[in-house]
Amino acid sequence: MTPALMPEGGRSDVRAPDGTHLAVYEWGDPSGPEIVLIHGFAQSHLCFEPQVRSALASHCRVVAFDMRGHGSSAQPTDPAAYRGNRVWADDIAAVLSAKELARPVLVGWSMGGRIIRQYLMTYGDGRLGGVNFVASQVIEEPHFRGPSAAKPLPEELSLAGEIEAAIAFLDGCYGRKPDEHSFRKALAYNMKVPAAVRRAIGGWSTEATATRASLANLRVPVLITHGRADTVVLPAAAEAVAAIVPHATLSWFEDCGHSPFCEDAPRFNRELMAFVAACQEA
Repeated sequence: MTPALMPEGGRSDVRAPDGTHLAVYEWGDPSGPEIVLIHGFAQSHLCFEPQVRSALASHCRVVAFDMRGHGSSAQPTDPAAYRGNRVWADDIAAVLSAKELARPVLVGWSMGGRIIRQYLMTYGDGRLGGVNFVASQVIEEPHFRGPSAAKPLPEELSLAGEIEAAIAFLDGCYGRKPDEHSFRKALAYNMKVPAAVRRAIGGWSTEATATRASLANLRVPVLITHGRADTVVLPAAAEAVAAIVPHATLSWFEDCGHSPFCEDAPRFNRELMAFVAACQEA
């Protein structure tokens, strides 16, 4: 039997300040609590299928977008389009403005958490309802990177080498492996991100001291979700953020790896729903 396709969200294209087109998707109740799902490195909005198939999409207004260089968004060739202090922050701001979101909860998986951090450093949290960092190396210190983290791609790499690197990275993203169809689909949208884009993003980083100062200014509710078996971003990364944000809730997924929203979707969705409700009351 052919697996059912992911429910296709209503798509709109949003133009970032530098002219880059971002593919934005929406599901659910237009008047419900607002959630923005932000995927990780080399992924796409399709990774959030377990969320848009759940009660989250029945009770909430769920928005997701493909980051620049990923999925169906534009893929600028200039490495500068993926670096600097504002580019990712401005992308989030453009999506929030275009979709007229009032008090959204931002949910950032892996690199998605890093670009939420960039938004906070540039715009603050005044427009947000809450933040959920999911398996994210928000503070970019080398000792938080695990052995399965994406490795820098050499300038000269064969197609076969690129495929093997993508398979190895994706393998490391799961403590509990998905079914074969889901893994193949994830590999396909990983490979849709060109090697040049991967290298450009690999050259982007943010100084840890400035990150820590920004996190200390967070006032909105914060949920930190992390798998104990994560070998891409080590659990110590979550503990470091929690130590700076004392009002944050730290939720450990004991037997999950880098993708708790996929590996234990029912629990993740329940916790996110409860967090969104709490943000509404805050």
